[in-house]
Amino acid sequence: MSAGSTLRRVRIPAPPGRRRLPSGVEAAAGVRLGRAVRFAVAPGARVVLGPGCRIGDRSRFEVASGEVHVGAGASLGERCVVTARERIDIGADVRAGDDVLLTDTTRSIDDVELPLRLQDLVTAPVAVGEGATLGARSCVLPGVTVGARAVLEAGSVAEHDVPAQAQVVGVPARAPRPAAAQRRRRPRGSDRRD
Repeated sequence: MSAGSTLRRVRIPAPPGRRRLPSGVEAAAGVRLGRAVRFAVAPGARVVLGPGCRIGDRSRFEVASGEVHVGAGASLGERCVVTARERIDIGADVRAGDDVLLTDTTRSIDDVELPLRLQDLVTAPVAVGEGATLGARSCVLPGVTVGARAVLEAGSVAEHDVPAQAQVVGVPARAPRPAAAQRRRRPRGSDRRD
């Protein structure tokens, strides 16, 4: 966030019992926050944590405008980052590994002569469907919808929609080829054909 930003940074320590949440953050019954979870929520922006959701240690929510909804029973691992300027919906029972990034904001790159920090911001809502799994260090970019019960493997970057119940892997994330469709590879220098 820039130095002139209107966001209020709030660090929530891990006291025993119920935590006092900053304004703009609403938590239902049974929400469990790890140690040092941080919320930076601008006036008028909202973070809604559904019943029984769990947020891992040192995760952060940076909401400059718009809303972030975390569904009932969803679980985000340690050091996850959620940045929003429009809307991010994380469905019920979603499982996100450690170091996952969800963002609905990026920079346009229309003018290659203009420094990136001076380019316009582009936003598009992000949705993660019910029961989806986001592997460790995976990334969901602006405008992407991850379908219900889909699996985004560890280290993958979703820059296009992921269909329901699909399993995707890689950068950019794609469905893996079936084993039968993969070419058989021979070592270099081998002239023998089997």
